[in-house]
Amino acid sequence: MPEGHTIHRLAAEHQRMFGGRAVRASSPQGRFAVGAAAVDGQVLVRADAHGKHLLLVLADERTLHVHLGIYGTYTFGSLPAPEPTGAVRLRLAGAAHFADLRGPSRCELLEPGVVKVLRDRLGPDPLRADADPDVAWRRVSRSRTAIAVLLMDQSVVAGPGNIYRAEVLFRQGVDPRLPGRRLARERWAAIWDDLVLLMADGVRAGRIDTVRPEHTPEAMGRPPRVDGHGGEVYVYRRAGQPCLVCGTPVRAAELAARNLFWCPVCQPAAV
Repeated sequence: MPEGHTIHRLAAEHQRMFGGRAVRASSPQGRFAVGAAAVDGQVLVRADAHGKHLLLVLADERTLHVHLGIYGTYTFGSLPAPEPTGAVRLRLAGAAHFADLRGPSRCELLEPGVVKVLRDRLGPDPLRADADPDVAWRRVSRSRTAIAVLLMDQSVVAGPGNIYRAEVLFRQGVDPRLPGRRLARERWAAIWDDLVLLMADGVRAGRIDTVRPEHTPEAMGRPPRVDGHGGEVYVYRRAGQPCLVCGTPVRAAELAARNLFWCPVCQPAAV
């Protein structure tokens, strides 16, 4: 599932291509035909993102809400658009560009009150200027749940997925199995600040790179990582490989039905 930086990039792309202009909308697949007809001809006032939710605010104050889920993808291009191929749920077209949406878990028109309900149930998003990390801290500090699970809970922090949670916990030297209520306040502040930094880098680069300058392939004289999930990382999907900092084999386990990666030396278990 795409992590939050990808959704913010999608919002920026929609704003660039369609923002402030009337859009044409259709549903070649047919599954969003009624919604597309309601969107067709409306002005896209603002493209926004909150966590993993893309929110396209229209002139009639309704919002086109898209959640990509596991299988959703976007294709952008210049007009004239080709004939739709595959199951295109929604095609938006403007003066010079088009966007095709395939396979989302959600594609729906929401009234303003429903959008507020959606956003109220999400935690703060490290990529949003209005994010309040203290809101997340109140949840974390009262919880017996492992911090690695809390960081994946979108009602606690909106946006991070498995890669960002593994990497930020490594970078901050936190045992991913540590209960939230045993995490020090200053350590939480460091985790949040690092998420802000890393995810903003992801928006700019379009991929997830988390290693510090001294641990890049060039600095260490090692081959670059080859993985479809992103760039250079410390522990994510590196089980059994040596830690880039201490050389200890990276460990993996399942926690709350998701794969967990960490270094037992750089992220020692709390006693």
